[in-house]
Amino acid sequence: MELIDLRSDTVTKPTPEMRQAMASAEVGDDVYEEDPTVKRLETLGAEMIGKEAALFVPSGTMGNQIAAMTYLTRGDEVILEAESHIFYYEVGGLALLSGAQACPLPGRRGFMEPELITQAIREDNIHFPRTGLLCLENTHNRAGGAVLTPEQTKKMAEAAQKHGIPVHLDGARIFNAAIALGIDVRELTAPVDSVMFCLSKGLGAPVGSLLAGSKSFIAKARKNRKVLGGGLRQSGVLAAAGLIALEKMVARLAEDHDHARLLAEGLANIPGLTINPDEFSTNILILSLEKLPLTAAEFVQLLKEHGVLAGAVSETAIRFVTHKDVNKQQIKEALRIIEQLVNGLNRKTRV
Repeated sequence: MELIDLRSDTVTKPTPEMRQAMASAEVGDDVYEEDPTVKRLETLGAEMIGKEAALFVPSGTMGNQIAAMTYLTRGDEVILEAESHIFYYEVGGLALLSGAQACPLPGRRGFMEPELITQAIREDNIHFPRTGLLCLENTHNRAGGAVLTPEQTKKMAEAAQKHGIPVHLDGARIFNAAIALGIDVRELTAPVDSVMFCLSKGLGAPVGSLLAGSKSFIAKARKNRKVLGGGLRQSGVLAAAGLIALEKMVARLAEDHDHARLLAEGLANIPGLTINPDEFSTNILILSLEKLPLTAAEFVQLLKEHGVLAGAVSETAIRFVTHKDVNKQQIKEALRIIEQLVNGLNRKTRV
């Protein structure tokens, strides 16, 4: 049975062109800054994202944590959204690696009201930690791939920057946001001081992310990458796939969004399921199962037994993520399977 894998866009496989580029990549020792393929990738990434310089890192989590380490001193506090990836899914890295504590704020689809940010900034007091960083996320994972607009990003960033507090953007799927809005990605990154974005996920590279910012910031970040074991020597083998990701895989993200829309509209038409397709504009969907007589984990297992992979994100909700390795026909087949299973559950409930 061929599985339809809608758990995440992290499951994507490198394209044949990526594999060929990796096999023939020109390499050198990147710790000595002698790998020409890594240098090309970092230059291209910085240019595309609108920053002075960039640093190739193995993962998005490492990129975010390197940024925090570069900005913070031990005992600082970081303002971020309560459902953000940095707070929720990065293994307490702020505390473990930077010795910082988090100040999570409530947000709506990733947006924190500037007034809340201002109120959270600590005054100079012997009892208080120093507010050292504001972190944003675009697209917002746990909000179903929600997109922050340039205006929203600017409002939040200015609330911190006018107090001298730098702003880091977790832009793991920032190109999805730009495609959804139909704008240049640099409009979304211009208000922030640094940004991390993934080359894997929807862009299809097997490994890697880029951390971008000013030249001085990246110089400091490079040393912190070494501390974390991120000096990967002949990493041009990996960077070669990243170059293909940036050069040829960004525009096709629109296809993933179309497939997500098709999936959302189909799910909305199945009695017993709850989803508003208009809430989702990128490649992530959150589906409510509150009307079904089983938990999200149980339904995910049932789906797996019938060839569809998804992920439970709460007791009553599951997540679907579209990507380049799931085509339109597979989306339709997934919908057929889901409808069949839900109809069966509904019949049992009525009996």
